[in-house]
Amino acid sequence: MGGDREAVIGRRKRGSERAVKAPEPAASPDVLPVLHVVHPEPVPPAGDPGALDEAEARRVDFVWSGVMVGSLALVFALLSVFGGVAVPVLLALTGAYAFNPLVTLLEKRGLDRTLGTSVLFFAGTLLLVGAGLYLVPVFRDEAAKLPGFFQRASTQVVPQVESLLGVSLPELVSQRTAELGEKASELLQSAGPTAARLVASFAGNTARFAATLLGLSVVPVLAFFFLQDYPRLMGRIQDLLPRRSVALLTQRFREVDEVLSAFVQGQLTVGAILSVIYAVGLSLARIDLAIAIGLIAGFGNMVPYLGTGIGVVLAVLGVLLSWQGPWQLAVVVTTFVVGQLLEGFVITPRVVGEKVGLAPVAVIIAVLAFGELFGFVGILLAVPASAILKVVLSVVIQRYRRTDLYKGGARAP
Repeated sequence: MGGDREAVIGRRKRGSERAVKAPEPAASPDVLPVLHVVHPEPVPPAGDPGALDEAEARRVDFVWSGVMVGSLALVFALLSVFGGVAVPVLLALTGAYAFNPLVTLLEKRGLDRTLGTSVLFFAGTLLLVGAGLYLVPVFRDEAAKLPGFFQRASTQVVPQVESLLGVSLPELVSQRTAELGEKASELLQSAGPTAARLVASFAGNTARFAATLLGLSVVPVLAFFFLQDYPRLMGRIQDLLPRRSVALLTQRFREVDEVLSAFVQGQLTVGAILSVIYAVGLSLARIDLAIAIGLIAGFGNMVPYLGTGIGVVLAVLGVLLSWQGPWQLAVVVTTFVVGQLLEGFVITPRVVGEKVGLAPVAVIIAVLAFGELFGFVGILLAVPASAILKVVLSVVIQRYRRTDLYKGGARAP
């Protein structure tokens, strides 16, 4: 009896040990970590940046820098050779990157990622349609006022300007102003037929017309799927990194992401603040389309001084179309001067700060250079490409300052 009882106890004990050591059932895909990727084989654990010695870390950083520069060169080469295919994909990826934080926020609030992406796209569509329904009729009405303005300018505005300046303008000014009114009237009357002829001519080239329509229509579709699968895509990229140096490489990619995110989010915030300032100031000047001009001038400021330049031109045109006196020009000038002073000395330093480190001069040069080389797409990519190159250059300089060549020790071989 005693032997049987001990045997039963032993079997129970071994069974309990097996139960404790039994693996837990696999988690469902819905609760997997954000960057989780199912591996066909066990993958060795990733180390931390300190696990690499100085020589290994320096080699990894130099390889990473070369890969980043090579990737940028490859992107621009693809844009040059396969622009019709590469541009929609690149625009979709850019949109997915820009709106991923918002979808992630909705996901944290309990929405499924697919549902959150759908809600975002639906809201964006409503916003665009609403803006179009509001702006198109207003711009059409403003354009219809141009002939009357030029005709009125020759008899009313020119004398007011002469009185303000205390000089007499040549008779040629009034004549040219009246001629501009006649030309504007003729242009508006022929705008419809001219646009129809242009569309018909463009549509006559079936291949080009179809490719353009397909490229425009595929961008939101690709952006939707990229945004929906964004965590999975990032996880697969992380899965391809060497296990021993994955922590250091992840840190470098995070630095790039922080610079890009800080710049985009900071500039959007600055644009929103400037839009409010410009819209309020132009409204005080009693200009039609003050809100629309304020939005264009504010958010266009992501390219330094471009939005301000366009806004000034539109605002001056708005003053001329609704001329009530020189005080309107004074309000417009004051609005843009105050906006630029606040943006340069208060808003941008506090909102964007030193985290980005892209000087306005560097941004302007980058926009001009990339725009000259790659056109409109180059203008769009100038700032992110410059931010990536800034991080790469910072890493290279940091590693160089740790070498014996810089410190003046043993000579580099």
